[in-house]
Amino acid sequence: MRNLLGALLGLAAVASTALAQVDPVLPEYRPAQGVFGTLKSVGSDTLNNLMAHWTQEYTKFYPSVKPEIEGKGSSTAPPALIEGQSQFGPMSREMKSSEVDKFEAKFGYKPTPIRTAIDCLAVYVNKDCPLDEISLPQLAKIFSVAGTDMTWGDIGVKDPAYAGKPINLYGRNSASGTYAYFKEVALENNDYKPTVKEQPGSSAVVQAVATDRFGMGYSGIGYRTADVKPLHVRLAEGEEAFPPESDYAYSGEYPIARFLYIYINYDARTGLDPLRAEFIKLVLSKQGQEAVVKDGYIPVTADIVRDDYKSLGMKADF
Repeated sequence: MRNLLGALLGLAAVASTALAQVDPVLPEYRPAQGVFGTLKSVGSDTLNNLMAHWTQEYTKFYPSVKPEIEGKGSSTAPPALIEGQSQFGPMSREMKSSEVDKFEAKFGYKPTPIRTAIDCLAVYVNKDCPLDEISLPQLAKIFSVAGTDMTWGDIGVKDPAYAGKPINLYGRNSASGTYAYFKEVALENNDYKPTVKEQPGSSAVVQAVATDRFGMGYSGIGYRTADVKPLHVRLAEGEEAFPPESDYAYSGEYPIARFLYIYINYDARTGLDPLRAEFIKLVLSKQGQEAVVKDGYIPVTADIVRDDYKSLGMKADF
C-alpha cells in the first residue's frame, strides 16, 4: 500500500505542500440540464463532512435535488448499494472481496470505485502529551492483542507525569472502514485489545483524546482539532518518521495514507443517469477538490480523475 499509493498518484502531477493544492488541470464544474430527484448516500462516517460539503454545493446548482446522507460506517455501503437503498456508497477502505462477490452475484458486474480524496489516517495524542513520534510495530503492540497493556514509559516517554500511566486507547467500531484499515495496516491484522474504547464516529475519537491527557486514538486527519496532536509515524524502528501531511501522502512515505472512495452501481450497458454523473463530475472538479482541502484532506490529481472518468465511460476533456 505504501509504494502503491505513491505510484498511483503520479507525483509530477501536483506540486504538493503541507497544505495540498488542487491540481490546476482539474476543470471548473459547469451545471447541466435534466438533473433532479433524490440523492441517497449510505456509508462511511469519515466521509460524512465531505459528502455534506459536496451535496451542499450540488444543490446550489440543482435546488430541486433532495440529499439524504447517512454515515454509520463503510460496511453499510455495500448492502445499501446491493439493495438499491442508495446511489452512492462512500467508503474509507476498498470493498472486501466478499462484498464485491455479493454485489456481482446480484448484478453480474462489479461495483465501481471512485477515488475522491486522500486521507492520512492520524494517530492522535492529547496536545499536552510529550510524545511526538511512533512506529507501526509500536502501534501493533499498543492497540492489538499482540502486545500487553502498556504505559507511556513502555514507548519511551520519560516525563514522570506520564511514564507510569497506562495509555488510554480510543478507536472506531467494527462497522467502520477506518477500524478495518487501521487493523490491516497498523496492527498487522491482529485483533484489537478489549481495552480499546470504541467510539461512534471519527470526531468522537478526536474529542475523547482531546479530553483525556493520557489518551491515544486513530482517526482521519480531517478531524484534527487544536486540542490534539497527530504523531509522526515511521514504518519500522530505525527509519525516519513522517507527519500526516500531503507531501508524504503523495510520496507514500507516510505509512497510513489511503484513498477515500465513493462506490457506485455502474452498468456499462446503460451508462449513468444525469444525477449520478453530474455529482461525480462535481466531486472530481476544481470546486469538489477545494472542498477536500477545506475539510483537511488531500486532493486527487488530474491523472487519477481521468482514470476514474474512463472507468465510468465518461469523457475527460482536460
